[in-house]
Amino acid sequence: MEKVATAKSHKILFLNTLAFTICFAAWMFNGVLVTFLVDHQVFKWGPVEIGWLLGIPVLTGSIFRLPAGLLTDKFGGKPVYGTLLLLCAIPMYLLSKADSFTWFALCSFGFGLAGVSFAIGIAFTSVWYPKHQQGTALGIFGAGNAGAALTTLLAPTLLKKLTAGGTNIDGWRELPVYYALVLAGMGILFFLLAENKKPASSGKSIRQMCAPLKDIRVWRFGLYYFLVFGCFVAFAQWLVPYFVNVYYLPLVTAGLFASIFSFPSGVIRAFGGWLSDRFGGREVMYWVLGISTVVSLLVMVPKMEVYSPGRGVMALRGGVVTEVSATRIQVGEVPYQLKEKPAGLESYDEGMLIFPTKQTWQEPVVEVGQTVSKRELLAKGVTRIFFQANVWIFAFLVFLLGSIWGIGKAAVYKLIPDHFPGEVGVVGGMVGVLGGLGGFVCPIAFGYLLEGTGLWTSCWMFMFILSLVCLLSLHRAIEKAMKEKHPRDMDLIESQSGLPNAENERQAGKPPLSGKSPVL
Repeated sequence: MEKVATAKSHKILFLNTLAFTICFAAWMFNGVLVTFLVDHQVFKWGPVEIGWLLGIPVLTGSIFRLPAGLLTDKFGGKPVYGTLLLLCAIPMYLLSKADSFTWFALCSFGFGLAGVSFAIGIAFTSVWYPKHQQGTALGIFGAGNAGAALTTLLAPTLLKKLTAGGTNIDGWRELPVYYALVLAGMGILFFLLAENKKPASSGKSIRQMCAPLKDIRVWRFGLYYFLVFGCFVAFAQWLVPYFVNVYYLPLVTAGLFASIFSFPSGVIRAFGGWLSDRFGGREVMYWVLGISTVVSLLVMVPKMEVYSPGRGVMALRGGVVTEVSATRIQVGEVPYQLKEKPAGLESYDEGMLIFPTKQTWQEPVVEVGQTVSKRELLAKGVTRIFFQANVWIFAFLVFLLGSIWGIGKAAVYKLIPDHFPGEVGVVGGMVGVLGGLGGFVCPIAFGYLLEGTGLWTSCWMFMFILSLVCLLSLHRAIEKAMKEKHPRDMDLIESQSGLPNAENERQAGKPPLSGKSPVL
């Protein structure tokens, strides 16, 4: 870790960020290419095959982050990062020759290793900056997540040109070649321009380097990253079919709306790093998890139309029904006015409706000549409740959620060098593994939830529960840390709030609080 950031530090940060952006674009490559090939019937893959081809790169780029972090801590970032870029270029090039699902899957497994670039870049960036600037530096590096948006925006246009608008469909094979050339070029550039640097822990054995993984904080950080990164990766793909099926948008429009979520999440990460340096990663994560919980609660209400029994009309006295119409019923000499059913029921797709809206009317249930008794139902009430879940409001909330998760990604990786300054590669690698697994697991969970509930918003229900669990976990950890660090102050607070304090526990025969260092 440097004491002062230098021009060399900034150069390494630039190279790391550029390489990460390229790697992330390659990591998300199948999301565009597989969709294109299936849409144009080049390969007749069903949902299962498509799901695997989308998930394999995410999975491999996640599970190998820990070994990549270990290698970076052991040998430094230059040889590891440069080798990774050259290595990933090979299966990316071979993808241009693929003519079967198996071949595609094997190549996807290979270039999916580009996802481990995050663990390498985090470790290699942190050793070049002092502690008080690491949050900002790592946030700038993490902005390379925008590589996903670059692939989403540019790859479809390139495919259209390479295939001459679909008339030369085999032209798709040129796109993996271009991606492979960019990866290889970046690898050569990295070896030529980067300078190597190792952390102080590089002389430790692998067993010693893995020792921090026994700390519960590593797994809590991993849980937070599962939400802010893993769910980001999942929704970057899930939102396209969501907009198509819920709001009936064309595919191109749905892709643009989905980019509203993914692009800001990457770019704003640098701002999240600055906030974490200024206010601390813990305080920033409080806000991130709190807002994530609230926004998930707001968007999990489905677009719906519900009919329910409403206020009816009952006879005030018995008699014979002499008149029945849509607006009036008469029993003997007593008239009863009805609320007429609207001629054209209002569509919940018209206008901008922020809150749930209702319509009510009454329908006769008796006939002329029928004898009714007192308090007998003459007309039933009908209430129609509909919620528009307006697409523009939804898009804004999704934009807010993507942005806040981008800040959260930076905050998590600010906490890592704060608590594990000599093992950023190992700890960052494990946290990255858990976060990356979220990108693999969540789409599968969303699919099962959709199938089981029939509600597209079931994914947001999952997000609400996960966000709340993360928030409660952070709050409980901070309370425990404060109690261990300032037991007298916490005893006073608890006594004033009526909660059991340390003195009460001693009187009850319970052991006093230990003097361990706080766990944040």
